[in-house]
Amino acid sequence: MTGLLILAVAFLAGANGANDNFKGVAGLYGSGVAGYRSALAWGCITTLAGSLLSAALAAKLLSAFTGAGLVAPALALTPRFAAAVALGGAFSVALAAWRGLPISTTHALIGAMCGVGLFADGGLRWATLSGSFLLPLLVSPLLAWVPARLLRAPLLRLAAWAGSRSVCACAEPALVATQGQAMLLAPATLRLDRSAACEADGAPALVRLDARRMIDWLHWGAAGAVGFARGLNDTPKIAALLMALAMPPQLAVSLVGVSMLLGALLGARRVAHTLARRISRLQVGDALAASLTTAALVGSASFDGLPVSTTHVAVGALAGAGQSPDRGVLGGIVAAWLVTLPLGAAFGTAAYRLLS
Repeated sequence: MTGLLILAVAFLAGANGANDNFKGVAGLYGSGVAGYRSALAWGCITTLAGSLLSAALAAKLLSAFTGAGLVAPALALTPRFAAAVALGGAFSVALAAWRGLPISTTHALIGAMCGVGLFADGGLRWATLSGSFLLPLLVSPLLAWVPARLLRAPLLRLAAWAGSRSVCACAEPALVATQGQAMLLAPATLRLDRSAACEADGAPALVRLDARRMIDWLHWGAAGAVGFARGLNDTPKIAALLMALAMPPQLAVSLVGVSMLLGALLGARRVAHTLARRISRLQVGDALAASLTTAALVGSASFDGLPVSTTHVAVGALAGAGQSPDRGVLGGIVAAWLVTLPLGAAFGTAAYRLLS
């Protein structure tokens, strides 16, 4: 059972990477700031960093997702329960990634825990389920939509202003004159001008301040913060299943982090297309508003031990910040969210029965 549990958790983490790693950098790709490969690479690097630090910075989530607060502790700490939950969550998330639907791994895990708990001993702690798990998941899309919508207008104006502001301190070309056999060189002079004027004159730039590029770097930083926060929030939820083996926390989160990385590299493209291109059209200001909102909410929740879904937050932020969100696409995503809990329960229960 030990080997099976480790493989099941690795499968779950890989499916999570395929479905989730691109959520932080969807704005970079959707607004044209970065291509698919560079955005994915940045998302994977920052997520891995958050994963490796999650044992120290998000220990509350590591203890919460063993299932001991939701089902009987004697059941939650058995390898059979943990393996069934991992497989139930993994099949749910992998199916969604294959369909290009961004769903919540947190939701899938809770569904699997509920299904296995009801099947195994018929008991759930409903107060814990509603207060500690379901409530943060239900309110997080709205919490993300509102600030993203409020940030959208000022950030669009900022991006438009930055697009026309590019200045540099450049060296004027040296003047050359001849006097008989001697060549006289006039010293180069410095001038402050727009970058386009310097380039037209062939003057080498000594210092260039490109406001649009600075906005782009801010966007990269915000997207990286989302990836880091997602690593903090999702890794402990998955690694907690390995506590049934008394595996050291740092080893558990390292295994999960590497599996997430591999899953993202192999299977993130369909979900990436949905997030970046299908939910809504994104300009730089829109995408920056969504990234800043997602980073703030997921990061603060991770440090507080709240099991929010990066998916719900990211989709809510993209819908709030984007132009004319596609209601059909959003309806399909919400339908997938509603199905995730019972689907995870069904897969988890089936896995528990097969493992008996």
